[in-house]
Amino acid sequence: MNLKIAIQKKGRLSEKSLQLLEECGINISNGSRVLKAKAKNFPIEILFLRDDDIPQYVEQGVVDLGILGENEVLEKDKDVSIVSKLGFAQCRLSLAIPKEEDYKGLSYFEGKKIATSYPKILSNFFEKENINVQIEEIGGSVEIAPSIGLAQGIFDIVSTGSTLITNGLKEVETILTSEAVLIGTKNLSSEKQEILDRLLFRINAVQSSSENKYILLNAPNDNLQEIINILPGIKSPTILPLAKEGWSSIHSVIKEDTFWEIIEQLKNKGAEGILVLEIEKMIL
Repeated sequence: MNLKIAIQKKGRLSEKSLQLLEECGINISNGSRVLKAKAKNFPIEILFLRDDDIPQYVEQGVVDLGILGENEVLEKDKDVSIVSKLGFAQCRLSLAIPKEEDYKGLSYFEGKKIATSYPKILSNFFEKENINVQIEEIGGSVEIAPSIGLAQGIFDIVSTGSTLITNGLKEVETILTSEAVLIGTKNLSSEKQEILDRLLFRINAVQSSSENKYILLNAPNDNLQEIINILPGIKSPTILPLAKEGWSSIHSVIKEDTFWEIIEQLKNKGAEGILVLEIEKMIL
């Protein structure tokens, strides 16, 4: 029995999804134009589909799982579960208006027409804000809508904001932040749930390794307790005596997002020979 997983058939999200599975030790061979592939060493089958079709296929049980952007999941509003957030393909969905317009808050959009490829997300947002807007649904090239008189503003995915600037627009409100998620059907059999649990175990190990660094350092024993307090590790640091009297070697794990702050604190407490290593896998 294989667990069926749908991923986007092309693009950056597809590449990152396959990379994640590879980092989980799952060997998938997919040549060009192949829309279905089986893993050689794990009981899963991959289907390569349009991302906006994936929620429907998961809801109907055609596939068991899907990897796609959270924004697409919310827009399609199908009866599926978000099993796990995957930490890549981050983006934001924002409102933008012509750069010469004076913006003082959401009330600006009262009675105005907004062009978007995400009408459901946008409609739900403005309903909660009790603001009446007209939504113009278009499939692409949303940024051009104000300049051709189709709408007074847009709601779309923003990354660097350069496309908005090129089209004479400015970002005024971020409505949603999104990332890749693993979604699942709500009626998995016990056999497939067991396979999913094994897959999630591997995904969690990969995610934990990317969020942490392994650190080794030499520390004076006089400041050992203070340095230990800075470096709690997963449970507590490993401490080994050095040949040099009065010094110890400390091994620990630190979070990527606090890395430089912690390094500075360690240096201030007399730590020397600090070595920082990538972690390939981390089993908690």
